[in-house]
Amino acid sequence: MIISECVKVVKPPKKLTVSEWADEYRQLSSEASAESGKWRTSRAEYQRGLMEAFSDPSIHTVVWMSSAQVGKTEVLLNIIGYFIDQDPSPMLLLQPTLDMAQAFSKDRVAPMVRDTKVLTHKVRDSKAKDSGNTILHKTFPGGHITMAGANSPSSLASRPVRVVLCDEVDRYPASAGSEGDPVNLAFKRTTTFWNKKRMLTSTPTIKDVSRIEAAYEDSDKRKFYIPCPDCDKPQVLKWSNVSWEQDTDSNGKVIKHYPNTAKYFCEHCGGGWDDSTRWRAVSKGEWRAGREANGVAGFWLNEIYSPWVKLSDMATACIEAKKSQHTLKTFINTSLGETWEEDQGEQIEDSKLMANREDYTVLSNEVAVLTCGVDTQDDRLEGEVKAWGDGNESWGVMPFRIEGKPSQKQVWDDLDNIINATYKRADGIQLRVSCTCIDSGGHFTDEVYKYCKKREIKRVFAIKGSSIAGKPIVSRPTTSNKLKVKLFTVGTDTAKELIFSRLQLEEFGEGFMHFNKSFDEEYFKMLTSEKIVTTFKMGRPVRIWKPTRPRNEALDYTVYNLAALAILNPNYKKIQENIKPVKKEIEVKLKKKSNKRGWLNGYK
Repeated sequence: MIISECVKVVKPPKKLTVSEWADEYRQLSSEASAESGKWRTSRAEYQRGLMEAFSDPSIHTVVWMSSAQVGKTEVLLNIIGYFIDQDPSPMLLLQPTLDMAQAFSKDRVAPMVRDTKVLTHKVRDSKAKDSGNTILHKTFPGGHITMAGANSPSSLASRPVRVVLCDEVDRYPASAGSEGDPVNLAFKRTTTFWNKKRMLTSTPTIKDVSRIEAAYEDSDKRKFYIPCPDCDKPQVLKWSNVSWEQDTDSNGKVIKHYPNTAKYFCEHCGGGWDDSTRWRAVSKGEWRAGREANGVAGFWLNEIYSPWVKLSDMATACIEAKKSQHTLKTFINTSLGETWEEDQGEQIEDSKLMANREDYTVLSNEVAVLTCGVDTQDDRLEGEVKAWGDGNESWGVMPFRIEGKPSQKQVWDDLDNIINATYKRADGIQLRVSCTCIDSGGHFTDEVYKYCKKREIKRVFAIKGSSIAGKPIVSRPTTSNKLKVKLFTVGTDTAKELIFSRLQLEEFGEGFMHFNKSFDEEYFKMLTSEKIVTTFKMGRPVRIWKPTRPRNEALDYTVYNLAALAILNPNYKKIQENIKPVKKEIEVKLKKKSNKRGWLNGYK
């Protein structure tokens, strides 16, 4: 009896794989998961192969190229939990930015440690006294984990680590400062470990530029094959095999969609699967490699495999996405897990935009808010007042140019007159500019700050541009300047992509950009003065906006108007409900005269 008890004490713990550990110990937290409680790998069977590959001693690198909504973050957390509990090691988790790393630590890692009991006593809370832990660095018996941003060179040049987890690599900057590719820098930290483990995950972005696509192409290229419930033949799930009922006119043009009828149809026998059938079929699937691994296992998935996504929701998203190139690109990247292929150097014709100008002199009744974007030059201010309605449909109101150095008071007084003016809708309602964004770059930064400081209550804000790929149109403001002015960073590349996709729209409605006769030929030449091309930086392909004409002010202040709109984030429906027409009888007459949706041509 005594010997038996002693054996229990000295007996090493059972050796588990990552998926076995997760099934045994992992608890999903209520604030971080839609399905809280005990983890079940069988809930999304494809996750088993991914985690097993990370436990395979013959595999040193795992690549996961996928859509959203497939459980990627939870798999990363399982790997982290496994190494804390079963195989203590120094680890590095790399997010696109330092802010995202902090959010991941607080919102995902901390709840997992709290609710998964085998971890709770090993990783102390960063708020605990003398814990030795911070938000970005946590220690545990036998190892530690550092959470860092790919935009922070100092995070990537520290101590060696055995396990490197790189999340959303297609959102990383091309270079961490001047140090080079952040993925390579992170991987170099594993050099001294014979049993190193590395992981790359991301939704893909642009073809031939995407980091995750390149990594997947260099892997064994695994795909998840699903047996058909009717004919039992295996297949990779593709969006081309999803369809739904539609009504068409006499010319075959679709006039109504019925996304709730969406089904997946077997590519072999044509059998239709509803969501329940599809989910059951996915649970019986298996990973198949396209070639020999050579230490790198690659996995590809799209949302069709996900047990958390309905085909009707995907169909609805697809229908909406087809309204513009920008939204279609997002659908292909984040729902289908595929790269977006574009024509290189494609440029919009300014003459076509000029020819499509409209003859309006007052604002449409659909307009809910006005914004103003201002570009600062050494001898003038240039800008535009823009009107916005439901679906972010926009109407150019008035481009303007104020001559004079921005050091002169009169220049800013003239800008006041534009911002404070009232602009009339067709129904008589008068609107003012709700938000203004002014470029603070160049030689007159202090003047911009002083102007904005006094007018922040009117939502007049200073901005600076950032050309980092994937950066949001507007980031949280900082006040780290001598005047403590709110300074917003604008993702210029993201904004330009959105603008150029909207300029290609041909039907009035969501995202469409209207212009009246006050916009001249020079305006449209400036608005279309750049094109996107692929070049190389630090040995990596990157996409940049290249000028094709010497002047681009109209494009810049259109970007700033988008930033102003993003800051406002208006609820168009609520705003319209609060607007009461001045003269009902005039509104009725005007509706009869309207011959285009949104504009009352020729009305004065």
